[in-house]
Amino acid sequence: MKPVQPVSLAAGPIRLEPLTLAHVPGLAAAAADGELWNLRFTSVPAPDETEAYVQTALAGQAAGHRLPFAVLDAATGEVLGSTSYHDIVPAIERLEIGYTWYARRVQRTAVNTTAKLLLLSHAFDTLGAALVGWRTDNFNHASQRAIERLGARRDGVLRHHAARRDGTVRDTVMYSLTAGEWPEVKAHLQWQLTRPRA
Repeated sequence: MKPVQPVSLAAGPIRLEPLTLAHVPGLAAAAADGELWNLRFTSVPAPDETEAYVQTALAGQAAGHRLPFAVLDAATGEVLGSTSYHDIVPAIERLEIGYTWYARRVQRTAVNTTAKLLLLSHAFDTLGAALVGWRTDNFNHASQRAIERLGARRDGVLRHHAARRDGTVRDTVMYSLTAGEWPEVKAHLQWQLTRPRA
């Protein structure tokens, strides 16, 4: 697998660009749309935690195991949310996609499908990943449905796996997609973005 380096990716309504501290105000505004930090099973930062959230993401990038992105409206440059490659393991050509969240007004729109198409295309077609994974809280049913709509396979559940912000411990649901499965999933995602809407 090629080295995972900062890169900007764009298609349709969005642009992904490497996350920086300059995105902090936009991320805070995006999170405020729906007060997403109040969801106990997400990692969305509260307004006063946004800068620390970005600093943590950038520390992961410096350590070589994370590449965070800001998700922007392609037309206006407005920050819509954030996503990352993480748990990057070049030796086995594996990485995961996560830390993904969007302002409430763009949830269940083409934004997430487009972002995943961009990230998966870059991971498989450019970087040469053998497998892309996802993980989510066992109570985050919306996230599980979104990952399954992408065509990922549910691998299983890691019980008592990670602390939530409220101090409880979550079970983590794991998903993955292999390079061999990618062509069919890519075709399906492209169809989803171009099919006629009622």
